[in-house]
Amino acid sequence: MGFLDYLREAVARKVEGAPEPAVRTPGVESGTSVLGLAKHLTAVERYYFLGADVRSWPGTMRPGAKDTVESVVAAYREAVRQANEVIAGYVDLTAPAPPTARKGSEASMRWLLVHMIEETGRHAGHVDILREQIDGATGR
Repeated sequence: MGFLDYLREAVARKVEGAPEPAVRTPGVESGTSVLGLAKHLTAVERYYFLGADVRSWPGTMRPGAKDTVESVVAAYREAVRQANEVIAGYVDLTAPAPPTARKGSEASMRWLLVHMIEETGRHAGHVDILREQIDGATGR
């Protein structure tokens, strides 16, 4: 949990203070932006830990016109808070993780936590690079 929470906080802090409109402007050909990555990670937390449905994973990467840095970071932190409540209910990490909206194989909570460290770490790196392109901000 320490590694996961560290990565989650690194993402939130990197998004905070990013200037408009650059925070939502794609920094690479794929259309990825700093704000879009935070929205995506919010959807990932909600999907895996809270059972929320995701109609379009690519759609989770696109911030809407009404999304702000403050609203997206607040939503991300709230999803993390709720996810951590679910995680805290597990004493046996080999137990099945919460069911997702798409039924499939049951992963263990251990698998899910490792997956979330990988997913969050990967996108934290993307956020680092995109934020540095925006205004030179580096570090955690």
